[in-house]
Amino acid sequence: MSPSKPGRPRLDTTVPSAGRITDYLLGGKDNFAADRETAETVLAIAPELPMLWREGRRFLSRTVRFLAEEAGIRQFIDLGCGLPTYGNVHDIAQSVAPEARVVYVDNDPMVVVRGQAMLQDDERTVVIEADVREPEKLLSHPGLTEMIDLERPVAILVLALLQDLTDDAVATQVMDHLRKEIVPGSHMAISHPVCDLCPERTAKLSMVYQDAGAIIGPRRENLRCKAEVEPFFDGLTLVEPGFVYIPYWRPDGTMLPQPDAVWVVGGVGRKD
Repeated sequence: MSPSKPGRPRLDTTVPSAGRITDYLLGGKDNFAADRETAETVLAIAPELPMLWREGRRFLSRTVRFLAEEAGIRQFIDLGCGLPTYGNVHDIAQSVAPEARVVYVDNDPMVVVRGQAMLQDDERTVVIEADVREPEKLLSHPGLTEMIDLERPVAILVLALLQDLTDDAVATQVMDHLRKEIVPGSHMAISHPVCDLCPERTAKLSMVYQDAGAIIGPRRENLRCKAEVEPFFDGLTLVEPGFVYIPYWRPDGTMLPQPDAVWVVGGVGRKD
């Protein structure tokens, strides 16, 4: 989810979008010249980025399956969902529990239009346009409240999103509000790229994304480190194996030959 600049047109194809950059990195076609130019720049810095994003999708798959199969969750909210790709949340959740309901949320109008077109005949899955920086409006959006009953347990997925909220106070406020509004038995899943393993590389990547306008917010010199991400789980009980680099979160037999090359951390927390 790429925060919008005040006054920017709703869809400005001359300014790269983090979501469309990722689409290009994964071989998609829903991107523009500005996205492709920035993507090639970041690939020159970190050729492993497509692998990282694929690992992120595997982490999503394992977390959603855990939430549906073991935690018994039947309601899912996917924040900053990005453009549709393989292994979407509703595909996984509804393969376990056909009655599961899913709301995808993004503030990129291109993402919303594409998702709504793909899911127009799905009675249990919707895509809404909302900004995660306004969690009160997000959770009261009619498209969400018609599908999700916040008086019952829900899973909120915050995957590869918080790095776009460069202001720590804003990111914390968002997470605090979401946690406060969900009932006991609900879960929150978080993943976040971090700078611990390759700080020089992630610093360069941060500068490219910020200079290109793909991430809007207070300028920061690098990604958060693992210790700075963990407090987003405050108030939640981490399920096993805790807060780890994502290849080590309940691996299902598809572990990478070099899992330590993945500089993305994640976990799932339960509200008791």
